[in-house]
Amino acid sequence: MRNLILVAFTEPVAEGLVFPRDDWPLHITLLRFDVDVKHDDGMKPDDGGTDASLADRIAGLIDRSVRAALGTRLTIGDDAGFGRLESVPVSLVEPSPALQELHVSLVGTVTELPGRVPTPNHTLDNYRPHVSHRGDKRTRPGDVVVLDRVALVDMAPDGNHSVRRILHLWELTK
Repeated sequence: MRNLILVAFTEPVAEGLVFPRDDWPLHITLLRFDVDVKHDDGMKPDDGGTDASLADRIAGLIDRSVRAALGTRLTIGDDAGFGRLESVPVSLVEPSPALQELHVSLVGTVTELPGRVPTPNHTLDNYRPHVSHRGDKRTRPGDVVVLDRVALVDMAPDGNHSVRRILHLWELTK
């Protein structure tokens, strides 16, 4: 299984960027999912495919939905606590029909792949978009962010769980 995630970064990043798992650029999680590459001929890195072919295949399936959402303005809402004992500080994102539509579309696409969503209790009607705080880096209530960088990120590139790698990046052209 390949552990992947789709996110909307709120700060600049570049395709191919590798960063430590505990030092993410600020982002809104769109959907975390696992893909079983052993049971889908179109995504088999083991049989001569590459990370690029896996990323290209997934990117092709979601490209239209992602491009339709680029440029969406999102308003940051109240602070909250997520995770165990609500100990992870986050800034909630105010409800957005465009963001919810993107999330629902991504869930639909992923369920058609040979894979799974490991956190189904945090999807669809239970999706709570947010930006996790990273030390002093954070968003504030009332901030407006533009959905202008959406990325497909490998959660364990080359089997290394200590780093993350951006496999594909969609950017709003200016």
